[in-house]
Amino acid sequence: MAIPLQKIRLSLKEHKQETIISTTPCNWSRNSFFPGVVGRGSARKSLVTTKVVPKNDSPIRVSDSERMKAKEGDEERVALTKEPKRKLADAWREIHGQNDWAGMLDPLDPLLRAELMRYGDMAQACYDAYEFDPYSKYCGSCKVKPSMFFENLGWNKCGYEVTSYIYSTYNVNFPKFFNVSLNPDGWSHSANWIGYVAVSNEEYSKYLGRRDIMIAWRGTVTNAEKIADLMDFQNPTTYHTIPSRDPTIKVEAGFLDLYAGRNVDCQYCKYSAREQVLAEVKRLKELYPGEELSITITGHSLGSALATLNAYDIAEIGLDVMEDGRVIPVTVFSFSGPRVGNARFKERLEGLGVKILRIFNVHDQVPKVPGIFLNELVPKVLQQLGGWLPWCYFHVGEELPLNHENSPFLKDESNLVFFHNLEVLLHLLDGYHGKGRRFWLAGGRDIALVNKTTDFLKRDFLIPPNWWETNNRMLFKNHLGQWVMPEQHDLEIHTPSEDVQHHLQQLNLACHAQWH
Repeated sequence: MAIPLQKIRLSLKEHKQETIISTTPCNWSRNSFFPGVVGRGSARKSLVTTKVVPKNDSPIRVSDSERMKAKEGDEERVALTKEPKRKLADAWREIHGQNDWAGMLDPLDPLLRAELMRYGDMAQACYDAYEFDPYSKYCGSCKVKPSMFFENLGWNKCGYEVTSYIYSTYNVNFPKFFNVSLNPDGWSHSANWIGYVAVSNEEYSKYLGRRDIMIAWRGTVTNAEKIADLMDFQNPTTYHTIPSRDPTIKVEAGFLDLYAGRNVDCQYCKYSAREQVLAEVKRLKELYPGEELSITITGHSLGSALATLNAYDIAEIGLDVMEDGRVIPVTVFSFSGPRVGNARFKERLEGLGVKILRIFNVHDQVPKVPGIFLNELVPKVLQQLGGWLPWCYFHVGEELPLNHENSPFLKDESNLVFFHNLEVLLHLLDGYHGKGRRFWLAGGRDIALVNKTTDFLKRDFLIPPNWWETNNRMLFKNHLGQWVMPEQHDLEIHTPSEDVQHHLQQLNLACHAQWH
């Protein structure tokens, strides 16, 4: 969804910037690195150009520094167009952190930016497809069918097929802490949809250079998940019978409970989110035995923490190893994620070869917790002294810090919710080119997406705040002439199957044989 704009004038001090949006059809997709693939941010398919015109037809007075910045910005654009177009099929291992993204973050590699935005959109899809409406009996579920997941969200020719949904539960004795329907016949009173597993199709796998198994985790939505976020003491991963060679590896208790908790009385979460994902990854790995594979895990906020824990789990139990001994690269693209575990958790992830790139807004408070006082930033002496305390946490992997203050499109506001918003972060990613470099939108991402669930865009752009509306809020008249909520698809078709138990038994046997 996008709101048509014709001409917008943005007043500055002594001149104004005129952003002209051409409605002439073109072959532009969200990102020139994905020819023929239409992104979710490219609904308008417009070209955006910018020029400076006098305010009230007065002469423009531009300082030397402003002239230099404009010249540098033009030079960056020209340099980008002159750069040889690399093929993702040839560079995907670098993009996925084979060399820990050395030399790719500053300046930001254009191909890496394109991939980060693509995986960021896959994480955003977890919010877009989630049923928030308490008046719907499907509140807390996914609104769309797996077979049409990306198409129903406006992302045509995505190149991936959703193969499984992920459901989670949190063992608190207060049903109101879940996002449940007000309808007594609601689909579930203890489960919530929290993500999905997808795999690249035949055509897109050729473009990627491998078959990509992608796991996306949703961020915090329910009150139960907010409670889990606040459970900042640590538990060993073995607390939920997750196999581990080191009992001193500990993670945040709430994240662990959401990841590995189950409810045997619920058909959607009788297997934990962990068990659902591991079984599906195993199935997909066996489905493509002779192909080059990658496992990419993404998530925002809480979803980022679950993605990190999921990556550790996959590597620790050896699920990333093929029958012929080849190791599947496991990469996490973390958006605005908190710290997850202690120093031993960090060391073990690095030892297992899991690659993690954290993208965040420097003004966002979520990446600064847990471990506000004891973390990787304090002196080594304090790290050693506090290493055994249950409140000492360490970030894992490389980081790509962004700053919303560098975007000329955003208001000067102090709103922590806006700072943490994923669409805002993807906007910042699109405009970031390196430290000290000018902010300009390289991928042409629609700025209207910033205001999807915020009011962060400057008013000059005439984008209404919080414009995202769900279809299920619209009543329709049935054959009896009554205004009712629309019926949703049959959730039974993507209930975790009994095959999960079969795959889990095989995983446990393989893990036991590997370790003993």
